[in-house]
Amino acid sequence: MPSRTISDDREEGAADEGSRGFFGKFGSRMSRQRGDASPPVNLHTRDALLLLQNYEESGRGWFWATDANGRITYITDTVAKLMGRSANELVGTAFTELFLPVDSHGERQRTLPFLMTKQSKFDELPLRSAFEGDDRWWAISGSPHFDANGRLGGWRGSGTDITAHRRSAEDASRLAMYDSLTGLANRFNISKKLDTTLSAFAQQQRSCAIMLLDLDRFKQVNDTLGHPAGDALLKQVAERLLKIVRDKEMVSRLGGDEFQIILPDIEDRGRLGDMASDIINSLSQPYSVEGSRCIIGVSVGVAIAPFDGQTSDDLVRNADLALYAAKGNGRGRFSFYSSDLHQSAEDRRVLEEDLRDALARGEMELSYQPVVNAKSNTVTGVEALIRWTHPDRGVISPGLFIPIAEEANLIWPLGEWVLRKACEDAVRWPGDLRVAVNVSPIQFANADLPKVVANALATTGLPADRLELEITESVFLADSKETAQMFKALKGLGVRLALDDFGTGYSSLGYLQSAPFDKIKIDQSFVRGATVPGSRNGAIIAAIVALAEALEMETTAEGIESLDQLDLIRKLNVSHVQGYVYSKPVSQNELIEHADAGSWTIKPAGPAKQRNDRFSLFRKVGAVHGNHRYSVVIRNLSATGAFIEGILDVPVGTQFVIDFGEGQLVTATVRRSMNHQQGVQFEQSLVSDGNGGLCTRHRVSPYLIAAAAQQSGSQIALPAFTTTSDWKPA
Repeated sequence: MPSRTISDDREEGAADEGSRGFFGKFGSRMSRQRGDASPPVNLHTRDALLLLQNYEESGRGWFWATDANGRITYITDTVAKLMGRSANELVGTAFTELFLPVDSHGERQRTLPFLMTKQSKFDELPLRSAFEGDDRWWAISGSPHFDANGRLGGWRGSGTDITAHRRSAEDASRLAMYDSLTGLANRFNISKKLDTTLSAFAQQQRSCAIMLLDLDRFKQVNDTLGHPAGDALLKQVAERLLKIVRDKEMVSRLGGDEFQIILPDIEDRGRLGDMASDIINSLSQPYSVEGSRCIIGVSVGVAIAPFDGQTSDDLVRNADLALYAAKGNGRGRFSFYSSDLHQSAEDRRVLEEDLRDALARGEMELSYQPVVNAKSNTVTGVEALIRWTHPDRGVISPGLFIPIAEEANLIWPLGEWVLRKACEDAVRWPGDLRVAVNVSPIQFANADLPKVVANALATTGLPADRLELEITESVFLADSKETAQMFKALKGLGVRLALDDFGTGYSSLGYLQSAPFDKIKIDQSFVRGATVPGSRNGAIIAAIVALAEALEMETTAEGIESLDQLDLIRKLNVSHVQGYVYSKPVSQNELIEHADAGSWTIKPAGPAKQRNDRFSLFRKVGAVHGNHRYSVVIRNLSATGAFIEGILDVPVGTQFVIDFGEGQLVTATVRRSMNHQQGVQFEQSLVSDGNGGLCTRHRVSPYLIAAAAQQSGSQIALPAFTTTSDWKPA
């Protein structure tokens, strides 16, 4: 049998040389390059070439070849068609143009153009197709070939489809880096990102804030609606967070109902406080989950690098401490980190231990704040307010110990005591004054509440219509039969029901149709800003009043402190008023004295206009003037100024730098001066710290302090101010 050649095969085959396969074409071309007319090919070689051709046609792999300039001279036709072209169309195209540049998909490897320029062999190089609509990944191998003189003749190589493997790897990577439920970054991912960010920012002396979020009452959703509903709720929470933060890569779910947000280049605590408030307001709006309406809340802790820590561990720990403070101060609020939170956390632990025995030791008592008819100034009832007088620490605010009682499962015995004591006191009052008692969501969720109320009424003999239970909107966490049954049971006792803190984020007109309320209490947050020019709070209050009147309910405005607020409330037809403009809470004995005199009428008194909240403090701070630093005491503090004492005869107009500590500096000008006391006005207003206090919007960076100390030999230079005369510290 005569021998055959690849050239002979070419002449006998189809006209389209590309259809013969890579090895048919390539073999004939190589024989011509060597000048051999008809090089013999044995049967073994021929079978090998046919096997390779069959492999090419099977689609499991493909082959390519280029000239010395890297332009395609051959490519498997089936692969060319996957790229949206034919093999003939791709001939003459630079081979590197078939694939996306490495940088476009984040690969860390030597690029294909670099390797071909260096005439280097490469193996299994992962590359992505550059053609529109083709998102395949290929593993490309290739080797240069040279002529007898060592000149580059071109490239030959192969490729395999690794798309499925690549996607599987990406899915595995995504699972390792992202939360499968919400699609947000997971704990590992965000921790790595925070480490990288803080490391880079430390070199560049840039700031970076983080927020830790913990959902309030989320467990109740799981318990009442089931875990699938809880999962659906978490997805909606993630969506709401992204609408505010916008950068998906900076928002993470740490696990359970905890989230973390990284905010690069933000240290303005006014801006951060606004964002935290937006998050709290957004996440507190009702959710629709599997046909049920449910409501949760969120608490936020904020820490800022480099002020509150320069490593990720320090920053997260301090943000967590701020979150703990936010939850401890009533939930549904935010808190910035400060160094005194370490001591506060320890104080809370000790306070919890003391609270367990406070009732038994007789340290609890009730005071009563009058609720006054807005038109007649006549007292129609009072609200019972619990007070704790600690043997060592004195009077402790309910805003501090009530959240502790809720977390420590002490709220039930405490609430039961308040209810019994209020009924017992009210029986002794002459006339028909009503007493209002707050009921926490934890008490409301206890099926024994109606029995406790009925027992308190029966034991004391107080008529049921003189007892008013104040219930917050948070009891409407989910539309459930238990909620409706509780309202029915309480109303069946004959007591009155008031909806407390109306409009604070949980409002829904729907439940007003079914819940048998007798009164709506308008939250003081609406009242406080109602008299400010441009405020819409007045219109909101008017709408609430109109709604209440249509439903035949009374209205009470809380927190009225100034006469202009009272005038507005009266004009808006609010039926009742509660606040310092009429009276602070009074003791049982004082109440009886007033009630014994007959009709209890109170003449309103207070400042003519609303003013910024003032915080009574006895806190030492620094007052810097020129090269002197004086220790002074702040007695009153507002967003725009303070009342300080500790320096004698300071001229009006003198400027200080008030040092609140921890890099908090604010320029202040003396506006009033009398002996050792001065009223100062801040150049830049303070901002809310989220927990009822105030803080500076900006702080002096530790980087600047370190640089200033280095330049001045550890003596930090502060700006000097001139004054018209000398003065000295008291």
